[in-house]
Amino acid sequence: MKPTVTGMAIGAVLAFTALIFDFWGFLLMALFIAAGALCGRAAEGKVDFRTVRDALTGRRSSS
Repeated sequence: MKPTVTGMAIGAVLAFTALIFDFWGFLLMALFIAAGALCGRAAEGKVDFRTVRDALTGRRSSS
């Protein structure tokens, strides 16, 4: 799938969630989507959690 189509699908899901479950349901759905994306990138080997932790604690820069 092209990134544009994927982005449109995610936007449609978030819009539907916002209509059905109100604001807090929308935020919860967005949080789950972000967590799923992070787990997917980690499974592909594109995210190293040690470097993320180091960047968040100020030990290394993220660039």
